[in-house]
Amino acid sequence: MGGPTPAPRTLTAEPGGLTTLVRAALPALPGVNRLPGIRKRPASDFDGLACSRTDVVVARERVDAYAAVCGFPRKDVTPVTYPHLLAFPLHMAIMSDPAFPYPAIGMVHVENAITAHRPVGVGETLDVTAAVGAPRPHARGVLLDFVTTVTAGGEVAWESTSTYLRRGRSVEGEPAPGMTIAGAPSGGIEWRLPADLGRRYAAVSGDANPIHLYPLTARALGFPRQIAHGMWTLARSVAAIENRLPDAVTVEVAFKKPVLLPATVAFAARQDDDRWSFAMTSPKDGSPHLLGRTSPA
Repeated sequence: MGGPTPAPRTLTAEPGGLTTLVRAALPALPGVNRLPGIRKRPASDFDGLACSRTDVVVARERVDAYAAVCGFPRKDVTPVTYPHLLAFPLHMAIMSDPAFPYPAIGMVHVENAITAHRPVGVGETLDVTAAVGAPRPHARGVLLDFVTTVTAGGEVAWESTSTYLRRGRSVEGEPAPGMTIAGAPSGGIEWRLPADLGRRYAAVSGDANPIHLYPLTARALGFPRQIAHGMWTLARSVAAIENRLPDAVTVEVAFKKPVLLPATVAFAARQDDDRWSFAMTSPKDGSPHLLGRTSPA
């Protein structure tokens, strides 16, 4: 461990669909996970993987569908969270690669940090690269940081770090403290989230993880019923304050308690000079589903 991340593998088409889901699920099945081509390599041998796509066009139809599901207005630039949709298929391609040491099923998205250096326009042509390095120690397993860079004309327009927790055996080293977002607001406006929200977001995002779709598929993976996508909770939160954010902005969030669908959640935001803090919580007991903050980039 500790070596440089390998050069990115360039994909000629967007990964995803049923084939990717099957490849992601097979390493989690006992017995099947020992077969050649499915068996994962040991974590001790993993230094990183990277994937990229070139000439990715930001399609109006997909941006509008995403905006409608997440509560953004229709514009000629994308919502600040939208480029994650271009990154996620690359994340899945990496996770489903036999060289990646952990099954994709069971990876928990715990933190996300986005920096938009400028608005990304609808119709733009972009290059997208995602890379993950060696796992980091965590008290309950390991953390993996998926770093995405979106460029146009050789200049970085947008970048993010999506941090996933894999529960289980850790790696050597002292666990670093997680993201701390102190003094987040509480209470606020209530939103009612429908039972089919996960399926609606999956249709526009491509993230069809079974935990988000139906009670039966969620129960098979340990949840009492389907849960909202963490990136939907982030997008909906940002949509509530987007018109007060600068074009160049950093948004950081920590995902906490899952939102079981259908649900009622509370959203609150507070401005402090040129920064915002926000939270999505349970109206019943105030427990947080998401804590976030913004700052000028």
